[in-house]
Amino acid sequence: MKPETTTPESSSSNEFYMSDRDFEQISRLASEHTGIVLGPHKRNMVYGRIARRIRSLGLSSFSAYLAYLEQHSREEMSNFINAITTNLTSLFREPHHFHYLQDQLLPELRQLNAGTKKLRIWSAGCSIGQEAYSIAMTIKRAGFPSDWDIKILATDLDSNVLETGHQGIYPADHAAQLDAALRKQFFLLSADKKSVQVVPELRKMVSFKRLNLLEKWPMKGPFDLIFCRNVVIYFNKDTQRVLFDRFANHLRVDGRLFIGHSENLAGVSDRFKPLGQTIYRKVN
Repeated sequence: MKPETTTPESSSSNEFYMSDRDFEQISRLASEHTGIVLGPHKRNMVYGRIARRIRSLGLSSFSAYLAYLEQHSREEMSNFINAITTNLTSLFREPHHFHYLQDQLLPELRQLNAGTKKLRIWSAGCSIGQEAYSIAMTIKRAGFPSDWDIKILATDLDSNVLETGHQGIYPADHAAQLDAALRKQFFLLSADKKSVQVVPELRKMVSFKRLNLLEKWPMKGPFDLIFCRNVVIYFNKDTQRVLFDRFANHLRVDGRLFIGHSENLAGVSDRFKPLGQTIYRKVN
């Protein structure tokens, strides 16, 4: 048996003890249940997030938590998954995507879909919903007629962030960087001015659903465009190949895929043509 090394997370100066074996077991469970790969560089993150669950449950160590998780898997696994998954987001994050959407793609889709008057969009890994609402705001600003059937599906593994997205309530400073006209049109300011809520008109456009991307997808598509940004960086290359193939299967011919700034499809999928700035068009 190899000796365990002492790390900052396993030293006596920390609130809870986490051994190498504990971290390896957490990494294995994360991979099995979410597909996320937790390398050694994620150790500090894992400590901070699981420590919250240990504290909440009144336990004393990571090994005690792992034993609890094994004994109460049905009740605790969703909390474990919610703790592990990353939920960094903001309104109009990576703004070049929304400029392309407004200036090029939406006018194109308005012509292509004039017969059906339908628009189908998927925000995969939507976190607290700000990406989906940014898409909705962009569509509203594009001036689609009121008789169009426009639906945005927003999915995530984390049930807590989905509830936040469904409510559409955020700290007021999340919308502070938007221009005054956008804030006035699409957000309601709370009486104490500490929070804002997305207007009902936008909330009706977005459906929030829990979905593990590695499991069966109940929706059939096809989608006109899919946003899956800063999600696949947590998966290994084999998993990425499977996911991008499935995304292609759920996109219409010439549909667009938007991925994160640190992601690319080189050596992963030949079903998309790069258009620049992490925007891809389905080619087969």
